[in-house]
Amino acid sequence: MTEDFPQHGSGNETQEAIEAAVFRRLLQHLDSRKDVQNIDLMNLAGFCRNCLSKWYAEASSETGVELHKEAAREIIYGMPYVEWKAHYQTEATSEQTAAFAAQQNPSGGE
Repeated sequence: MTEDFPQHGSGNETQEAIEAAVFRRLLQHLDSRKDVQNIDLMNLAGFCRNCLSKWYAEASSETGVELHKEAAREIIYGMPYVEWKAHYQTEATSEQTAAFAAQQNPSGGE
């Protein structure tokens, strides 16, 4: 038997538990794929680890808990952001940079 979840914001604890588990799984997956650069995520999906950390901090603030940007990044990256960058971030290729620029300005500047 499947349960139909009410719309978001309903206070459904089961739905929130499932969503939290999915989020933890997403973070585990991203942690296992450190080879996937943020620019790749941005180019393919329109969001990256930094976006997730920004959303995390915003959601935290909405619940009355102020969370500094770097603390949110550490939650998402599983380590301090500067450490992650030093160990895993590579220089973006010209192709990646061009794809990102095109995505940011899809009309070609008009």
